[in-house]
Amino acid sequence: MYFGEHAITLDAKGRMAIPTRYRDAIKEQCDNRLVLTYSAFDSGALWLYPEDDWKRVRDEVMGLSTFNPSHRSLQRRLVGSATPLEPDASGRVLLPQALRQVAGLEKRVVFMGMGSRFEIWNETVLNQKRAEEERTLGEHASTEMSSLVL
Repeated sequence: MYFGEHAITLDAKGRMAIPTRYRDAIKEQCDNRLVLTYSAFDSGALWLYPEDDWKRVRDEVMGLSTFNPSHRSLQRRLVGSATPLEPDASGRVLLPQALRQVAGLEKRVVFMGMGSRFEIWNETVLNQKRAEEERTLGEHASTEMSSLVL
């Protein structure tokens, strides 16, 4: 299970170093075979999966009815845009320009472990999203969330 947050700088070619703390686990879990795709729900973010976890998600998404326009949209967004990645000897992955551009990734990104996948966020977009979420959370929601954490 992956968790934690890291601020990362993309280099001029669009490469990102995977944080050291995850490298051994990724190598062990999927022999460095990863799949990058758009976030299904958030603009400004990409999802990065170990290959086996990706296959499970891919199969679930492709099992949805293609007669439903929302399902087709999700299939295009997740499966149609997916790209295999493998870290180089320095632990860097090249984020394809098309995916970087649509997600609005710039020099500063945030790399987050989110259980069985990673999220890669435009740092500014993530900070704005967090501020918006704080504004919209009411006292009731905060109380509910704190009872889940405790």
